[in-house]
Amino acid sequence: MTSSVPRQLVHRAAIAETFLTGWSRTETDRFSVSAQWPRVHCLHVSPDRTAYDPLLVVETVRQAGTLLNHTEYKVPLDHQFVLQEFRITTFPERLGVGPVPAEPVVDITFSDIRHRGKRLVSARYEADVRLDGERVAHADVAFTCTSGAVFSRLRGGRTAATVTALPVPAGLPAADVGRDSDADVVLALPQQAHGYWQLRVDTGHAVFFDHPLDHIPGMLLLESARQAAMARTGPDSGLIPVSFDTTFHQFAELDLPTWIESTDEGDGTRKVVGTQEGRTVFECVVGIAERSAILYEE
Repeated sequence: MTSSVPRQLVHRAAIAETFLTGWSRTETDRFSVSAQWPRVHCLHVSPDRTAYDPLLVVETVRQAGTLLNHTEYKVPLDHQFVLQEFRITTFPERLGVGPVPAEPVVDITFSDIRHRGKRLVSARYEADVRLDGERVAHADVAFTCTSGAVFSRLRGGRTAATVTALPVPAGLPAADVGRDSDADVVLALPQQAHGYWQLRVDTGHAVFFDHPLDHIPGMLLLESARQAAMARTGPDSGLIPVSFDTTFHQFAELDLPTWIESTDEGDGTRKVVGTQEGRTVFECVVGIAERSAILYEE
């Protein structure tokens, strides 16, 4: 564990956004992936530098699945992965930032693996994320895989070079959505009834748009769910998002307005739905819990 894995294997352009450091096969369709988390990050570490954000765990699990697909299941680098479901529960009381970068281990089991000929076309994987032997998250992910040519046909000729994102509207106050910087706010000031916001799609954001894309990335949609839940709950409530049960229905287009709605389900969850032109792009049930004291023992 002396360097990160090649960034191309996790679909990242920036080495700084590549969190994985290695992997090994432990059994048939079972693997162990090592990672390192930075102590400072504009999105994935709290402004006071005491806690890792649950969405850092999400990104680590996403990268781990992508890495294993390319290395262990021989998916070519020009193929595209399309998320269908991403369910994750985190335990934030175990996500404290210590005096050195954290080195989590992700134990992954693949199932429901489907091939067309020799080519993998879809699968599901479960992941347990551990820090110092303690489980800090459990995830269940389903995806499909397409070749570059098939993906291009699915996108109807849309490419990063031919699609232009809408102008970025003014955002909510950063504190209202649990962020420190206005540049990281992804919800616009409300223009409709309470509970609706337009998604702010800033293609210049170095984390969400680490490289040019022809669509809105899933991590930006998850961040919108996180911020919508925070805005609905209130910054002074003492509650934070800890779990995300997400279904992706279709691509979210850069050149269409995306509307984000959050409703209180009354059971400690917030349901967040994203729509474009009246069609549901994604829906996410965000679990909310009281902010626990972050545990770290030297």
